[in-house]
Amino acid sequence: MKQRILALATASALAGLVTGCASPGHPASMANPAVAADSIYLGGPILTMNDAQPGAEAVAVRAGRIAAVGSRADMLKMQGAGTRVVDLQGKTLLPGFVDPHSHLSAVGMQAVSANMLPSPDGNNDSVAQLQDNLRRHMQTSTEVKELGLVLGFGYDDSQLKEQRHPTREELDAVSSTVPVLIMHQSGHFGVLNSAALKKAGINAGTPNPPGGVIGRKAGSQEPNGLLEENAFFGAAMRLVPKLNEVQAAGWLAKAQELYLQYGYTTVQDGRSSPSNIAEVIRASKAGLLKMDVVSYPDILGMGDGKVMDGPYYSRNYTGHFRIGGVKMTLDGSPQGKTAWLTRPYYKAPAGKPADYAGYGVLPTDKANDLMSQAFQKGWQVLAHANGDAAIDQLIGAVRVASERFPGSDRRPVLIHGQTLRQDQVAQLDALGIFPSLFPMHTFYWGDWHRDSVLGPERAENISPTGWLLARGMRFTSHHDAPVALPSSIRVLAATVNRTTRSGRVLGAEHRVEPLTALKSLTLWAAYQHFEENSKGSIEPGKLADFVVLSDNPVTMPRNQLSTLKVLQTIKEDKNVYQAP
Repeated sequence: MKQRILALATASALAGLVTGCASPGHPASMANPAVAADSIYLGGPILTMNDAQPGAEAVAVRAGRIAAVGSRADMLKMQGAGTRVVDLQGKTLLPGFVDPHSHLSAVGMQAVSANMLPSPDGNNDSVAQLQDNLRRHMQTSTEVKELGLVLGFGYDDSQLKEQRHPTREELDAVSSTVPVLIMHQSGHFGVLNSAALKKAGINAGTPNPPGGVIGRKAGSQEPNGLLEENAFFGAAMRLVPKLNEVQAAGWLAKAQELYLQYGYTTVQDGRSSPSNIAEVIRASKAGLLKMDVVSYPDILGMGDGKVMDGPYYSRNYTGHFRIGGVKMTLDGSPQGKTAWLTRPYYKAPAGKPADYAGYGVLPTDKANDLMSQAFQKGWQVLAHANGDAAIDQLIGAVRVASERFPGSDRRPVLIHGQTLRQDQVAQLDALGIFPSLFPMHTFYWGDWHRDSVLGPERAENISPTGWLLARGMRFTSHHDAPVALPSSIRVLAATVNRTTRSGRVLGAEHRVEPLTALKSLTLWAAYQHFEENSKGSIEPGKLADFVVLSDNPVTMPRNQLSTLKVLQTIKEDKNVYQAP
């Protein structure tokens, strides 16, 4: 099924969006104005994401859904004795943000770990700073005693002064007795101290697992502390103890508050484990979810697969939770140089040959069979593929599955697609593969991609939104939390500006208009999840999921988008986050 962009707003419609009035020729949309509204929002620009009525003066809500959209005068006709009139005081109202890809369960771990992020999200710009923050965390964190483990999240070798990963000895200097595990910002690497390596059962005689690498000291088989991909994932599973229900609920609550702070009313949990799903279901049954959560369990980690047979695998939410499909991982991280490319990395990692181009996770036959299994069962697939070789594998798997099981709209999703080639764009379009790209990389790792990972030519075209738009395709733009904070504002600014940390523009032809970037966070993200009929735009009948921003992202200077603030998050007409 072709993925076509909704028609761009006409000049008159755009004028309506900028001024916050219903555009000429588009009268107020209204459902039974004789019945009083529960709430009426007015007093600021309203960006609807609906091309037929891109702007409005007011919105009326009844029973958690949008009842009418139009002029202030018309909406106030729906005011009754109990109607709550919300004055936006000049601030901007949009549909609530829909998270196209992240890992809710892992964000809970991030929230209780030592902050290892580099500037501007942390202060870990050298190994010494990283060590100091780990020591401080050990002294202040209750989780260290509860888990018997020091967790750190978000270090980035490309941003450290030393331009390398920390070593096991440097983590031994933090603690020689308590296991220490720090996770790379990409989520695809980790460094362990000696106590953690011992507890994970990793020593000189331990072989590399399939799809993973154990880093070794030069000239020996002795582990140096660095674990890649499946080697890291396996060690982390052995080290992090199973949480009790109280701990799991606490981690989930902290993660939820972080998402709500950035205006997300629908959040994805990609690559969920059975225990992750059980935790969210418990929260759902207890009435603790303030936002919708859609889960995609790892297709290789579902155990007996019964999770897909239960009532939660559905297009409808039960207590704000549902399972939307499955997650498949085909390669690793470009900034970590484990993504699977067709051409070698610009600068090979230490110890790798000059022709090193990363590696895949699954044999092609296995990838084809898993995709076919999902197609046969009607499951939507989110496929993590960063390198263009992995994207080739995804395209081939969808083609094989489509031939084996032709039929309905399954909307398989390419997650990340950072090195998507121009010739691959047409193949995505033809096969109905929806692209969820990662333009936020242009800020966090754009300079690193240009100077070390991909080189100047390929780096210009990471997450090539311009090529998609030229073909008339929709896309979404994500943050992949906990790889980065779940900041909708950083996603928006990067998708529009593509400015690196050093201030360079990376891929000018792939910059997009603010309205387009907003659609990638709202209406098109709802479409990606098969939820376009209930979310993503401010239209009668849809859920009253809103976000209030400090300024109008369409009219403010584009180079100031990163200064926007989320002031309020509203889920089905209920205020679930209020900025201090």
